[in-house]
Amino acid sequence: MQDLALLFQLYPWLLWLFATLLGLLVGSFLNVVIYRLPIMMEREWKQECTVYFDEECKTAKSEPEATKFNLLLPRSACPKCDHQITALENIPVISWLVLRGKCSSCANPISARYPSIELLTGLLSFVVALYIPYGIQLAGALLLTWCLVALTFIDIDKMLLPDQMTLPLLWLGLLLNVNYAWVSPSDAIIGAIVGYLSLWTVYWGFKLLTGKEGMGYGDFKLLAAFGAWFGWQSILAIVLLSSFAGAIIGISQILLKKHTQGNPIPFGPYLAIAGWLYLIWGDQLVDFYLSNFIY
Repeated sequence: MQDLALLFQLYPWLLWLFATLLGLLVGSFLNVVIYRLPIMMEREWKQECTVYFDEECKTAKSEPEATKFNLLLPRSACPKCDHQITALENIPVISWLVLRGKCSSCANPISARYPSIELLTGLLSFVVALYIPYGIQLAGALLLTWCLVALTFIDIDKMLLPDQMTLPLLWLGLLLNVNYAWVSPSDAIIGAIVGYLSLWTVYWGFKLLTGKEGMGYGDFKLLAAFGAWFGWQSILAIVLLSSFAGAIIGISQILLKKHTQGNPIPFGPYLAIAGWLYLIWGDQLVDFYLSNFIY
């Protein structure tokens, strides 16, 4: 490990290249997570419904489900002809370009979203490696980045931030900060509490005033995770950044007529964007805010 650290220190471009290639590979796996995790959760809910409310759920049973369906099985296949994707057809970005965005068996179009997520994950991984030195911080930052990519697209698709990802992120942030990876353990614990309760308070205030739910509990948990990673000092900056990003993107979608007023907008992607920006440029963002809006 010391030799590897020395190598990356002498040749930082190797670290950047390694992080980018690793990000591309992880991005390919994230495509699987984004598609399959919500389905896995739905099937689990149906099973629980059958166990606890058997009579009520008998009429709600859907088509037979595969006996094995997780993040590894079954192998990825074309949804039209069921052609199993080979290793050569699963090379991030390159395979999609070589295949011209079509299935090699039936020429069914393959969404450009798949290589886009791979490219995005690779690019974000490069930026993380560019700004964060090799070590435990870099490993944690890369893992956080990959989880945020998956959470963003799951929330866009399903209006859902799975506990299977937000809660482990929260505990991992607390664990890393036992050794002061980003902040002290006490700041991390307080950050998790403040992060959760801040949006929880807004949620209930909005619900009492309007009778509607303004956001989901997954948003509380994601902000709590950011508090666990970056401390209570980060919460205000992340909330402001996410609100600003949400306002800009939401208004743009309405102006472009891609969204209708009154329809729900997932808040998780904006939280994820703000949290990632804080990961990379947290101190600079806080200094900019204080110098331009406070002092």
